[in-house]
Amino acid sequence: MSDTTTAGMPKAWRDLLEAITILARHPGDEVSPFHCEHDQLTVMADPANFTAEELAQLDELGFFPDDDEEETFASFRFGSA
Repeated sequence: MSDTTTAGMPKAWRDLLEAITILARHPGDEVSPFHCEHDQLTVMADPANFTAEELAQLDELGFFPDDDEEETFASFRFGSA
């Protein structure tokens, strides 16, 4: 993300904003897209709707399709502490 509004922002914040921007392209639940518990941030968005390139970008940013829940991504990088 090269937007000037992110200049000087810590990498984790830039990565989170970039991931959310990608995830928002194919929203699952437009009202409550996030759920966080047990050190895992879950995003309601169906991985089947994303391109291979988008999936690779999200993986690099710390989000992966959640095998335990259908139509969601998960991240331990941005989960609760």
